[in-house]
Formats: sequence, structure tokens, C-alpha cells
Amino acid sequence: MNNYQMNPYGSSSLDMEVSQVMKRVYMKMFLALLVTSAAAWVCTTVPNIPYFLVTHRWVYWGLLIAELLMVFGISGAVRKISSPMATLLFYLFAVLNGVTFSLIFLAYTPVSIFKTFLITAGVFGAMSVYGYFTERDLTKIGNFLFMALIGLIIASLVNLFWANSTLEWIVSIGGVLIFIGLTAWDTQKIKQMAQYGGGLELSRLATIGALSLYLDFINLFLYLLRFFGSSRD
Repeated sequence: MNNYQMNPYGSSSLDMEVSQVMKRVYMKMFLALLVTSAAAWVCTTVPNIPYFLVTHRWVYWGLLIAELLMVFGISGAVRKISSPMATLLFYLFAVLNGVTFSLIFLAYTPVSIFKTFLITAGVFGAMSVYGYFTERDLTKIGNFLFMALIGLIIASLVNLFWANSTLEWIVSIGGVLIFIGLTAWDTQKIKQMAQYGGGLELSRLATIGALSLYLDFINLFLYLLRFFGSSRD
């Protein structure tokens, strides 16, 4: 029996509240993906932007660092800042992510990008549904996946300098498996926070939940792209 069934305050009103929170989470996440896609597309219509990022690597890395700081900032300050400000920062993060994503269109064909997006959506959807409805407690699995993610980041940094093709494939396979698992874990965690409050009001919870699932989707997409993406000639 899962925590949801064990909730002594379980009722139809709680069911509806959790459902409303999850709907807001998925809606914010979906809108963020649209914002990222739109920003990437706009950048590709202005060829100077992707090529500027390629020829000025320090700008590209600066954007990545800014994105990383925004993720930590939103996560750490979500209880202190207003809900509209948290949402605004989330979508600003999605815009910056779209700018860096414009480089993908230089490396892969649009058809393969779209195909990989559909595959990612299918896998993500299946694992998120599993995470929402499963009676299994995924806490231990989630903790293991988080540690594995740290190892994945370290291996990726090492391979930036080593450039070993075997390690790259191992990292790619590991990335797919890790973010498949994290999708289910994060979904269950968001649902449980919606049931018990988690110290956040619903609007803030929807934003932080959407950010978590957005990151899972984006990273899963990037790793799957290594397998299903077709390089431009």
C-alpha cells in the first residue's frame, strides 16, 4: 500500500487537489518545453546566433553556467520569492535553454530531432504514469539514481578532456537509464508533496515540480538524441 492510500485524511477532495496540482505541473512543464522550442527555432532563423555560440565558446559556457545557477536559485529560493517570480524565472530558464539548444539544429537533421522528441515524449509519459500510479516506494531507487547522476556528471567532465568513444557510449546509455528512472521518482515525489503539502503552497509546488520534470525530459531527450539523431552531412 502506498503513502497515498495510507493518508488518514484521504478523501475525494484530496484526490481532486492532488489531481489539480499534477495538472498544473504538467501544464507548466509543457509550456516551458514550448518556450524552449520556440527560442531554439527563433535562434535558428537568425544564423548568426548559433554560429556566434560556436565561435565564441566562452559565451556558450557562460549561458550553461547561468542556467545551472538559475536551477539552484529557483530550487533554493522557491519558498522565499513570490509564486509569479518563481514562474517567471522558470520560463526565463527555458528561454536560455532554447538559445543553447539552437546548436542542436546545426548538428542534427530536423527530422531526426523531431523523431527523437516523439520517442522521448513516449518514454517520459510512460514512466511518469508509472511513477504516479505505482504502489512501490521509489525512494531508495531515487537516492541511488541521484548518486549515479553525480557519477555521470563526473564521467562526462572527464570525457570532455579524454574524448574516449567507449566512455561516451557508456555515459549515453547510463544517462538514458538514469533519467528514465528519475522521471518516475520525481513524479511520485511531486505527488507525495501534493498530498502532504511539503511546506509549499500549491502554486510554488507546481513550479518546482514542473522544473524537475522539465529537466528530466530535456536530459532524456539529449541522451536519446545521441542514439537516434542523424548528423548533418
